[in-house]
Amino acid sequence: MSKRKSGLNVHGIILLDKRLGVSSNKALQEVRRLFNANKAGHTGSLDPLATGLLPLCFGEATKVSAMMLDDNKRYQVVIQLGVMTDTGDAEGEVIKTVVVPDIANDELMLCLQRFVGEIDQVPPMYSALKHNGKKLYELAREGITIERKARRISIFELKLLASSLTGQDKNNQLVLEVFCSKGTYIRSLAEDLGDALGVCGTVLALRRLEAGMFNITEAKTIEQLTAMTAEELKRSLMAIDTPLQAFPAVYVSEQQAVAINYGQSLQLVGGTIEGTVRLYQDEVFLGLGEMLLDGKIAPKRLFNMDNP
Repeated sequence: MSKRKSGLNVHGIILLDKRLGVSSNKALQEVRRLFNANKAGHTGSLDPLATGLLPLCFGEATKVSAMMLDDNKRYQVVIQLGVMTDTGDAEGEVIKTVVVPDIANDELMLCLQRFVGEIDQVPPMYSALKHNGKKLYELAREGITIERKARRISIFELKLLASSLTGQDKNNQLVLEVFCSKGTYIRSLAEDLGDALGVCGTVLALRRLEAGMFNITEAKTIEQLTAMTAEELKRSLMAIDTPLQAFPAVYVSEQQAVAINYGQSLQLVGGTIEGTVRLYQDEVFLGLGEMLLDGKIAPKRLFNMDNP
């Protein structure tokens, strides 16, 4: 998240279709300048090689960005078999090539099925994970390799969209659609899949299609946003509570809203909901609360749209 000393008090969420070749932070700064927003953050990086859905949060919406990091993601990936790079994608240096034999479709489908469900995955060295306060990709650029522990992730769907592993048009590429949990590295998946097929693999192209409830069809490119007027940009902002719709809504009175804004717990009559809830006074979103077993509701994370 980044904050600037001057700018407009902008609150909301924009879905960006990130273009190829720019970092997530650069893409964020480009959009922030369009809004002249004084506070902004994104909800999980996309590598410069990757394109697609990048939710951007402004102002008070940055308070929900950490929650959105836990969302499941959907990607379309092109994997080049027979090639290994030091980064796991086409931006890296080729460190190994092998001849890829013809691979029958039945063999390929059986291999893909092995990666569906809960699996253990070793994060790549070229990642933002930290070791002793330093990001792994910074160490990797220094030629340092650190042993990484496998992490349990989930791949809910792994669809084969296209392949060219046999015949005259063979170019040893796979096009897959991957629906996965947070913490999944598609570059590691490409390498592991290549190993499972007895060859090696690297990511040639990657596009994020979904992040939680958001879909790429709702996203705007930087060119589309740049062409908008200030009023059109304002109207394009999604409400802060948009990604929180899975939590039940609780409506309180004006007097109760004052107490909540002071951090006080409330006793609600007939409250049967437990856990996290969205709090509203009329149609004004106040923030998130925690419904307790004794019927009380405690403020958990409040939002102040008047904050600079």
